Amino acid sequence: QVRLVESGGGVVLAGGSLRLACTASGNVLSIHSIYVMAWYRQAPGKEREFVAAISWSGSTYYVDSLKGRFTISRDNGKNTMYLQMNSLKPEDTAVYYCAASYLRGVGTRSNEYDYWGQGTQVTVSS
Repeated sequence: QVRLVESGGGVVLAGGSLRLACTASGNVLSIHSIYVMAWYRQAPGKEREFVAAISWSGSTYYVDSLKGRFTISRDNGKNTMYLQMNSLKPEDTAVYYCAASYLRGVGTRSNEYDYWGQGTQVTVSS
């Protein structure tokens, strides 16, 4: 089993930046078998949506609307994934979740992911 824990959320003014982190812990073999990690977000009253994903080898994929403002990265040695969020807007306000998958491919559908974190709140005030 793998446990994912997000951190780094908070309240920030529009135009500001935040860096989220997601650390995996648990069974070492299970952790090292994870191929893709991803960020999703869910705003109040809306469905959970895909934000970005990164493979073990470092290949990245972003939802088009966030390209250029958000950057996903991964430190395999620390079992940690990051999301650098710049030029934040009030519409970025959401609970941000990290997810992990064993699938050998970068997916955007939530049912492709095997593990989920509990989420971290990001609030962008205008």
